[in-house]
Order: sequence, then C-alpha cells, then structure tokens
Amino acid sequence: MSMLVRRSLSSSLASPSSISISKAIAAATLQKRGLATVSDKPFTITTPPPAPYAHNVTTKPPKAALKLKSGEVFHGTSFGANIPVSGEIVFTTSLVGYPESMTDPSYRGQILVFTQPLIGNYGVPGLFKDQYGLLKYFESDRIQCEAIVVNDYATRYSHWTAVESLGEWCARHGVPAITGVDTRAIVHILRDQGSTLSKLVIGDDAVNENFNKIPYTDPNTRNLVSEVSTAVPVSYNPYGDIKIAVIDCGVKHNILRSLVKRGAAVTVLPWNFDFNRISDQFDGIFISNGPGNPVKAMETVQHLRKAINTYKRPMFGICMGNLLMGMAAGLDVRKLRFGNRAHNVPALNLLNGKCQITSQNHGYALVDDKFPPSWRKFYVNVNDGSNEGIIHKTLPYKSVQFHPEAKGGPEDTEFLFDEFIDRIRSEKVQREGTKFFVPETIDQQTTRVA
Repeated sequence: MSMLVRRSLSSSLASPSSISISKAIAAATLQKRGLATVSDKPFTITTPPPAPYAHNVTTKPPKAALKLKSGEVFHGTSFGANIPVSGEIVFTTSLVGYPESMTDPSYRGQILVFTQPLIGNYGVPGLFKDQYGLLKYFESDRIQCEAIVVNDYATRYSHWTAVESLGEWCARHGVPAITGVDTRAIVHILRDQGSTLSKLVIGDDAVNENFNKIPYTDPNTRNLVSEVSTAVPVSYNPYGDIKIAVIDCGVKHNILRSLVKRGAAVTVLPWNFDFNRISDQFDGIFISNGPGNPVKAMETVQHLRKAINTYKRPMFGICMGNLLMGMAAGLDVRKLRFGNRAHNVPALNLLNGKCQITSQNHGYALVDDKFPPSWRKFYVNVNDGSNEGIIHKTLPYKSVQFHPEAKGGPEDTEFLFDEFIDRIRSEKVQREGTKFFVPETIDQQTTRVA
C-alpha cells in the first residue's frame, strides 16, 4: 500500500470529534506560546499598535547633498545632524556591523559610504560594558567617522539590544547622514579614480548646491593618531598572569578584549609614550590599529626602532601597528588607490600557504618590494597583491594589516592572538621558571589546646 493511500485511509477513519479536539489542543498550545493562529473570521486593525522604535515619519526630513572634489554631486535626504562637514570619502563593502564600523577610530576624519543598501534596520545598542569594563557593542565611546552615506535608511528598527535609531544616534553625536543616493555610482567613481575629498551639506544649501561655506578638508594632513589615542595610561584585568603594553594608536575595544579574555593584564599607553623606559615591566608589546597617515606618527616609529634592537620579547601589531612596525624595520609606506575596507578580503599566509578571509580597514600599505635582511613577508592580499603582514626571521616580532579581532567580520585569523599570548607565556616560563603555589601546612599536634 502506498504512502498516499495509507494517509487517505487514516484521514477517512478519523472521527469528526477527534479532529475538533486536536484542533482545540493545537490552538491552545499556539496561544500559550504567543504564536499566531489561523481564523476564518476577518480581522482588521483600526489603529496601528504603538511602535516606540519607529522614526517620526510625520516630520519631513531636510534635503542633503554630497559633492566630491572631482565634481560629482549626489542629492538625498538627511537623517542625522544638520551640520555641514568635509572629509575623505571612502567605502566599505561590509554587510553588517555599522555600529562597530562607525565607532572604529580608524575611520576618524572620513565620510563613510556603505555599499550594503539597507542600513539602520537593527538600530543602535546602548553603552553596555562587559566584565572587563570594555564596551560590548562599540569599538570606542563615540562615533569616529565624519558622516555616513547610505542608499536606504531604515526608519523602523528592531533588535533586542537596540535603544535608539541610527538617525537619533547620529544626531546626538553631531554626525550628518544622507540617504537616498546611488551608493553604487559613488563606489564606481572611487574605485576608478581613487579616494577623494568630499563635502556634505544640509537644508537650503543642499537644495541650492551651495558648498562654499566649508572648504575641502584632508584629514590625512593631521596627526589623527594623536586625536584618538589615550592621554593617560589605562589598565584592564590587572591581575592577569602576563603583562602586555598596548601602544594606543586608536585601539578598538575588541582588540583589548581579545587580549584580556586570554588572561593578559593590559596597560594602554599613549601613542607617543617611550615605552622602552619601562619595557622590562612587560612580557609583550602590542601596537594597535589607528587612523590616517602613518608618517604622522614618527615618534612611535622611533620608539619601535629602538625596541626592535633591544626588547627581544614578543611584539605584535595590527593595521596601523603593521605600518609602524614596518617603518621601524626600514620599509616605506604608500597610499592605496581606494583602500581595503571589507569583511571578506582573502589574505595568503606565505609561511604555510593557507588563505584566510579577513576583516580590513586601511588606506595605506607597506612597500615590500625590498625587505631588510632580518625580515620577510608574512601575509599578502590575494586581491591586489598589497602587503598584509611582516615577520622577523629570528626574533618574536610580527604584525598584520588586517583585523584578526574582527568585530565585525570573520574570525578566521583570531588564532594569531593565541599564538601571541602562547609565545609570551612560553618565554616568561623560560625566563622565570614555572611558579607553583604550595599551601602552608600546620602540624595538628602543635595546634591542640592542652
């Protein structure tokens, strides 16, 4: 007997009463779980339910206009702060993680274009901290980019961590935002001619295309690292078994989390602090990511150059840290045509031949045509052939241009933190030996009361 025949017979043998009981039980179960049930009765909503997460759509947003220094103008509407700004316009192809990207200090001074069409649909979370005192959902305590450009801003958001809309967040931080523009056209221009400067104006200036009130501002002429670095030393997880100094060139909170959650005691130092004076207090040194032109951070390069010759303990750099480490080793830097800002960039490990997908955000790269005798290439970008990392041939120094900590993006290269921490612990054991805790024993006979 076929399955179809068996199902037909079982259906015909079922009594009407058993069917109605089954329906009643199923309906009651669904109602308990808060799920929708099917009904033959028409159901209409006379007034929509309150939606505290909904943007006030009754207020007509002001016009906004974006002008590239190359002459192209794009019109849209504003959903952020109503102030004009200027900066370097760049694009990211990341699909998720706009709160993390916008708070990444590496975007300082830049107008950020999202190629993902729909932005803002899951709102913005609150400033919650984890057990280490680090922000859970942001990479710093403020929006770092100058403005954002999106194709379609979601006026209604929904997420269990959200406390406000993207537009409200931008307005509160004084960051302009424009929606309704052809971001694909902008990316084509930047891809073909390279990154350029741009202006964003709001209101009547946008309608009249009046861009003369503000000049074109090139953030790469400023020392952006000094703007985002800590001014005083800050400690996290002070009771960790190994001590790491983090040279703060604009460090992301998830980088710090990647170190402290592996048991390290971390001390964040200002970008221009001469850590060589106290380097013997640390088991390892980490050089962080950061914004802008690395040539503006030559003080850090000088300190690293001295450390390369004298420190001998593990050092690891990420993004800006790779550029500064390379400059300290004797390499030059160059500005990329439009940079690498994405969550899906393939990087080839030249030591083992493995290709890993990485998260990236940088506009400069090391010139690695000729290498100093003691150094070699570590990673290379599969897409454009640019440098993605360097490693010392004999000493425990290495750095990568991409972001192993992601946030957002793939975690394929997070193992680099494990290698860094394991190397630090291994060398500390070799220096100091293994320390054991021996509990104090008390002779019971001596403690008896006569």
